[in-house]
Amino acid sequence: MLYYLFTWLDREYDVPGAGVFYYISFRTAMSIIVSLLFTTIYGNRLIKILRAKQVGETVRNLGLEGQMQKQGTPTMGGIIILLGILIPTLLFAKLENIYVILMIVTTVWMGTIGFIDDYIKVFKKDKEGLAGRFKIMGQVGLALIIGWTMYFHPDIVVRQSVTLPTTNTAPLEVHQRGNEYYFTQNLKSTKTNIPFYKNNEFDYSKVLKFLGKGYEKYALVVFLFFVILIITAVSNGANITDGIDGLATGTSAVIGATLGILAYVSGNTIISEYLNIIYIPNSGELVIFAGAFVGACVGFLWYNSFPAQVFMGDTGSLAIGGIIAAFAIMIRKEMLIPILCGIFLVENMSVIMQVSYFKYTKKKFGEGRRIFLMSPLHHHYQKKGYHEAKIVTRFWIIGIILAVLTIVTLKLR
Repeated sequence: MLYYLFTWLDREYDVPGAGVFYYISFRTAMSIIVSLLFTTIYGNRLIKILRAKQVGETVRNLGLEGQMQKQGTPTMGGIIILLGILIPTLLFAKLENIYVILMIVTTVWMGTIGFIDDYIKVFKKDKEGLAGRFKIMGQVGLALIIGWTMYFHPDIVVRQSVTLPTTNTAPLEVHQRGNEYYFTQNLKSTKTNIPFYKNNEFDYSKVLKFLGKGYEKYALVVFLFFVILIITAVSNGANITDGIDGLATGTSAVIGATLGILAYVSGNTIISEYLNIIYIPNSGELVIFAGAFVGACVGFLWYNSFPAQVFMGDTGSLAIGGIIAAFAIMIRKEMLIPILCGIFLVENMSVIMQVSYFKYTKKKFGEGRRIFLMSPLHHHYQKKGYHEAKIVTRFWIIGIILAVLTIVTLKLR
């Protein structure tokens, strides 16, 4: 909203300084600052409201050191994260941009699912919360919205090299690389960036190449399948990682900052060409959203670091996972998620391995056996006697290393 106000003032009245709102870098910086200020200032007020409403966490005794001391700590603090994301985005981003619209929808959609889950746990006194099948339905519903929109919306295109003559009606652009000239058009595509692969690109439609001629017409099915898989996996991974103070919040801030960098280079014609990655027109606005996301996570960490004064609950964790997945898909970097979101992946896998191995050994030997002392993985280290602050710090360090590796892949051929 401020973007439209100040650009109008600059255009109509030539107000000094108003023109800075044209720059993504300035609006991103303002988005981070406003998000940080909002979450840190109003976070304390939210905590007081949650305490007054007796919105406290019900803790099951799992035999972990210091666990029962968290009984009654306010939960549903994810509300402040959602507001810390949405308010700066509404103030500084171009709201007609389809990528920004999809990210706002993702934030509200997943935040609502998480809020319903927390509401059932807190006010209905049902520890199970929202039934798992309804969470999955919500995640799949969001994935279908994002996948369908990306496939059909005319503003979601990528720049692709073409050879003449071409039957595409999109405007033709001429570029020079050294002494050679080449032509590009902004076209609809199911291509995505992937490291260690020819040209750093992979086309989802080619998954069905074995079907023979005409396989391209089934590209939508393959694309939707991958979008559903990615959104449900990352959303649940963030949810599982949110088990000890500051773990999911800090890890998500690192991931968000990395995604912001990836969005910037993907929306910049010069840098994307230099790195040989897909150029995505109009995706640069996502950097402003990423700034708000990072600011909200860091601001919330002010109260969520050990010992936590508030928990984000599913309101925050489900939304954070959904945001990360949707963002990565929109900038065509979802194939980097196993590296970038390695913490989420390992946490997810530790639960799957533990449950599967327990069921297998119980069926084979008559008693269930475990791989880890407890799952998810962070609880395993708690059982081994590590203080949770040390676990969180080391997981953050690993997350930063993974983020650096993710950025490094941009130059790998």
